[in-house]
Order: sequence, then structure tokens, then C-alpha cells
Amino acid sequence: MAASQRSHGRSAALKARHSALDDQIQELEKHPSVPSFQLRALKLEKLRIKEQLESE
Repeated sequence: MAASQRSHGRSAALKARHSALDDQIQELEKHPSVPSFQLRALKLEKLRIKEQLESE
């Protein structure tokens, strides 16, 4: 597999994970009983993925 194909596959996986995190965060924000640290951790992971995507 060529490097560009691996890069594309990794990028697609990161985009899918970013989207899934976004959906999960939106769903959890609807419930006030969700601990803020849990939301913060998910948002931080989403931000790290965004930064990885932007650096590719």
C-alpha cells in the first residue's frame, strides 16, 4: 500500500472518529446529569483529532 493511500485511510478514520465524538458530545450535552469532566475529556479528544487532521 502506498504512503498516500495509508494517509488517506488514516485521515478517513480520524474524520469518522471526529464525527462520532461530535455526535456523542451533542447527545451527552442534552443530559444535565452527565459529569462535566466526561464532556471535557471527549471535547479534548475531538480537538486533538482536529489538530491531527489539520497537520496532514
